[in-house]
This record gives sequence, structure tokens and C-alpha cells, in this order.
Amino acid sequence: MSSKRKRSCLITGAAGGIGYALVEAFQSAGYFVIATDITPKPPDLACDYYLPADLIQFTQDENYAQQISANIQDKLDDGLDVLINNAAIQILGGTDSLTRQNWQTTMDVNLLAPFLLTQSLLSKLEAAKGSVINIGSIHARLTKKNFVAYATSKAAIAGLTRAMAVDLGPRVRVNCIEPAAIETEMLKAGFEGKPDSYNKLKACHPRQKIGQPSEVAKLALLLANDELGFLHGVSIGLDGGIGNKLLDPN
Repeated sequence: MSSKRKRSCLITGAAGGIGYALVEAFQSAGYFVIATDITPKPPDLACDYYLPADLIQFTQDENYAQQISANIQDKLDDGLDVLINNAAIQILGGTDSLTRQNWQTTMDVNLLAPFLLTQSLLSKLEAAKGSVINIGSIHARLTKKNFVAYATSKAAIAGLTRAMAVDLGPRVRVNCIEPAAIETEMLKAGFEGKPDSYNKLKACHPRQKIGQPSEVAKLALLLANDELGFLHGVSIGLDGGIGNKLLDPN
């Protein structure tokens, strides 16, 4: 009797709040989970294999990129079922203050790394008839002051999702999740000692709540499902309805 092949998943930015939830969800769903982040492995991150990786170096150093890709492929058997490009950096700054390095770092991590990682693992993704899930942001469509680099990178990842879906056709599915406010430790730290501001953030969403990392992970699991094979090249807003709301000062 032949045993069913265990599905595999690679998650970048695994040491962050959404990354943790993604690892937990895909592990619980029976995937072989490879997790990567720039930091050493957190002791409570329950992945099958952890690979420390610097995505900036990955985009700038071809030898380093080849080593990282080879290390990942060495852990895969028949192919890679799901690649989740979750890692991102948020450097705040306006049009008059962002430096060249701020801009380059943002684009390297948030845009170029997802493309190059997908490209380097394309044969494994194609072998498994796999799926790429990019984690975008509501800032791709709606933004605010001082998010110039971040918002641009997230708009570009939505564009990349559409372009790669057309370019790859039936070979590999590519989709994107665009969350609004998600209750990670980083978000909570930004509102520490400011409960009124945090409550205002909740209230401005029509759902009157902040999203949970587990909700992002559950949506990613759904997008990875082969039964949704016609879903290709879309960016789905997970935003509590705020993307439909007109903020009128009156």
C-alpha cells in the first residue's frame, strides 16, 4: 500500500506574529513546514525545519541566494506545495524624509525577495502543482502619511501577484492576502499605554474589532487548497470592512 505524500510549505517571516500563526496552522493541517526568518529559531516555533535567512542578502548576493535555495530544496522530496511570502519590513517616512537606503531595503525585502524566492523554487512548485501566497497589506489600496515606501511595496506585490499568475498560467497558482490591522505583538506594543487610541482603531473598522493572526493563517490554508484551483491572481482583503468605508470629517 502506497502512503500519501505529505504536503510541504515554506513560510518566510516565521518568527513574527502572523508567521507564528501560519506555521501553527499549516503544521496542524499536516504539512511539512519549513520556516525561515532573519533571527535564530524561536524555541516555541513548531516547524519541521528552521532556516535562518537574511532576505536582503538573498536579493544582493547570488552565491548566498543559491545556498539558501539549495538548503530549502534539500529538505523537499517531490516538490513544494505552498510558498508563503510573509516576511516584510515597514520603514516609516514621508516623501521628503525617506533615504535611498530606506527605499532600497523596503523593496528588497517586500518585493524583490518574494519574486526571487519564487523564481528559485519554481521547479519544485511546478512539480507539486503548487501555490504561492503573498502576504500583502491594505496599504496596497488605502494608506496614510509616512507609509510611502511600505505602501508602494505592497501595491507592487499585488501587481506582481497578477503578473505572475498570467505569466505562469496553469503551472503554479499565485494569490495574495491583504490584511488590515492584525493583533500581533508588534501592533500591541505600538499602542502600549494608549488604550483609547487602540479602541479607536477597533471602532473605525465596520466589524468593530482587530483581526487575528489566526484569521490570516486560516485564509492562507483555504487559498492553498487544491479544491480552489480556479482561484488565481487575486488579492483578497482581510480588513474588517474598512476598505469600503469613507472617512468623512463631518
